[in-house]
Amino acid sequence: MKVLALNSSARTGGESRTELLLKHLVKGMRQAGATVSVVHLRKKHIKNCIGCYTCMTKTPQQCIHKDDMTLELFPVWLESDVVVYASPLFHYGVNATMKAFIERTFPVYQPFLEQHGDTVYHPLRHKYPAIVLLSVAGFPHQSVFDQLSTWANHTFGKSGAQPDVRLLAEIYRPASEIMIRYKGKINDILSATEQAGQELVKDMKISAQTMARIKQPLDETDTVVGLANIHWQTCIDERVTPKQLRLRRMIPRPDSIDNLMAVLRVGFNPAAAGDIKATLQFEFSGEVQGSCYLVIEDGAIRAMSGTAKDPDLTIKSPFEVWADIITGKANGTQMFMEQKYSADGDIDLLMKFSKLFAS
Repeated sequence: MKVLALNSSARTGGESRTELLLKHLVKGMRQAGATVSVVHLRKKHIKNCIGCYTCMTKTPQQCIHKDDMTLELFPVWLESDVVVYASPLFHYGVNATMKAFIERTFPVYQPFLEQHGDTVYHPLRHKYPAIVLLSVAGFPHQSVFDQLSTWANHTFGKSGAQPDVRLLAEIYRPASEIMIRYKGKINDILSATEQAGQELVKDMKISAQTMARIKQPLDETDTVVGLANIHWQTCIDERVTPKQLRLRRMIPRPDSIDNLMAVLRVGFNPAAAGDIKATLQFEFSGEVQGSCYLVIEDGAIRAMSGTAKDPDLTIKSPFEVWADIITGKANGTQMFMEQKYSADGDIDLLMKFSKLFAS
């Protein structure tokens, strides 16, 4: 099987979630025996279709433009069994780069008209590759892809505008900007994407179980929204881009107890927990007041508002001090020695805190 995988993301340097998922999909396809060519469209010169119909009349199946599409990409597209269109979601559709590529495949059609039921369409000059559509979005709900899916099924689906085109699969991953912070779930999402690549080559479809793993929710919607907002606010406050935030290993600064619990829950390092079974109580004063506690058990963590019964360690601190500590703005040990906060109970747990949340 020959596969052409097209990435239309403009991002580089590990910032593209589109490229991240596509990389694992391609890995699975290759593991299953497919020959896969990966093309990053940001590196190619592709002019917009100008609607001149030269490809239908004067030079059948040959575009008037002499660019990378005509001279390189379109011939490879024609020879492919499967084409993966991988695009970030822009304005609820594929981005302009991918749309330009798709529109430039117009020479595959004949100028004549045929009718299929209530649909009128151009017949094909050449076999159309089977299509896989992959897209990512920062918003947390699957419904953000509804418009894209409607367009894809009308354009490439069985009941769409072209009956001789086959849409094999739609792979949509919401909450993509923040998913890399969920260490436990991101690995399963990427593993499932590899599995999807294998299934597409072997079965020409993706199983419902694999798709559910790819689309799995990260957290409650309000938690994802809260984490996203403090991520952006930290970028604004520190005058950095998201890429710079990541490269500097900066932690988004929580502005509420709910967001602090989310940061700790997402940043928890289960490998460091071992057989620890403990409850950590926080009592905050200062700019944000209230209580919450963490329960660590069986290599997992739960974070809850309120007061725990018989906690192993109780930390009393101004909220802003502890926010500085977990974001690396202040040294926890030094703050403790300077009595900026107090800790009662199992102090050994306090000493292990940086390792427990090292991720």
